Amino acid sequence: MKHQIKNTALLKRISRRIKALRERQGVTQEDFYNDTNIHLARIETAKGNITVSTLDAICKYFKISITEFFEGLE
Repeated sequence: MKHQIKNTALLKRISRRIKALRERQGVTQEDFYNDTNIHLARIETAKGNITVSTLDAICKYFKISITEFFEGLE
């Protein structure tokens, strides 16, 4: 049986950062999905435990590095 660790506080900070990036660039969740095939609704509400691969794809879409993404997140 797999056990997945879920840090709710961290997921909320990540979700707020993703939403801010999306809104700053004027991209809707639907536009983002059409461009990437990634559903942001569960990610932006911190309901899902985002994978590193998904986060990497999101960062590439917004043209930032993962390091830049996490800067100031604490």
